[in-house]
Amino acid sequence: MYIIESYSLAVIFCFVTMLCWGSWANTQKLAEGRWRFELFYWDYVIGIVLLALIFGLTLGSTGTFGRPFIEDLQQATFPNYLKAFVGGLIFNLANILIVAAIAIAGMSVAFPIGIGLALVLGVVINYFSEQKGDPVFLFLGVALVTSAIVLDAMAYRKISRDSAKNPANGIKLALLGGVLMSLFYFFVQQSMSLDFNYPTAGKFTPYGAVFIFSIGILVSNFLFNTVLMKRPIEGNPIGYREYFNGRWTIHGVGILGGVIWCIGMSFSIVASEQAGPAISYGLGQGATMVAAFWGVFIWKEFKGASQKILYWLTAMFACFITGLLLIIYAGA
Repeated sequence: MYIIESYSLAVIFCFVTMLCWGSWANTQKLAEGRWRFELFYWDYVIGIVLLALIFGLTLGSTGTFGRPFIEDLQQATFPNYLKAFVGGLIFNLANILIVAAIAIAGMSVAFPIGIGLALVLGVVINYFSEQKGDPVFLFLGVALVTSAIVLDAMAYRKISRDSAKNPANGIKLALLGGVLMSLFYFFVQQSMSLDFNYPTAGKFTPYGAVFIFSIGILVSNFLFNTVLMKRPIEGNPIGYREYFNGRWTIHGVGILGGVIWCIGMSFSIVASEQAGPAISYGLGQGATMVAAFWGVFIWKEFKGASQKILYWLTAMFACFITGLLLIIYAGA
């Protein structure tokens, strides 16, 4: 299977993860108004499973080191299947909450609050599972990211108050989703061997772990998303008939979103051996900054904001960038 052999390449992979995780929600924005996000989310999950399978059968089945994808699935023990599966279940519930928050509050809010919180908690959890990287620079970087989250929340609260909009539901969903999102990566990591070149018997390689993780997302979606369709956060209840009546073009947008996200997940997991899980996860969750960039500059979610709010947004980006650089330096 394909394996990364250097820290510098691992950082590049983590930056690809950051771009993917921060950009996939644009596909939801493209479908907005034409396609309910509950229906979009089914296609998104299908995209994740398809990409995980394709990577397993290609990158996960080539090279002289590691273990081939099919053989990896056959030899893994039940506890490790369960860990990767539970990781998918936790991620799915967290992501549905954050996607719902995006629909209510916008990308520049839901991502910095939800994914930013997940970054802070996730780095702490993953660092103590495998203490790799300088803790001083690592947690200083996390502290700056936390500051960026606070600045973004302040900016959105101000602009929402000015427009008489109540963002409370979106912020609550983003916070709950962020807490859950901080946990999923830990479960996937625990199902994997720490040595990718000569993987431990019974443990997964990265490609097997990501595929079972994706199956956890798919299976749990029949519960979580079905409930959401019947009792939506916004709008009227919908059924599966609406999903199957959708055009292929609109289905393709959702599948593309899932493919983009899973590229990021796969790259992050593959990079975690060289970078360490805390740094790999932390850099990937720098997606918050990427998503905020899309929300502010492309989707114009802060159009007409006061000069004071623009200063807060500038400070937010500065904190995020500095925090990410410190996280990278912690691993070097």
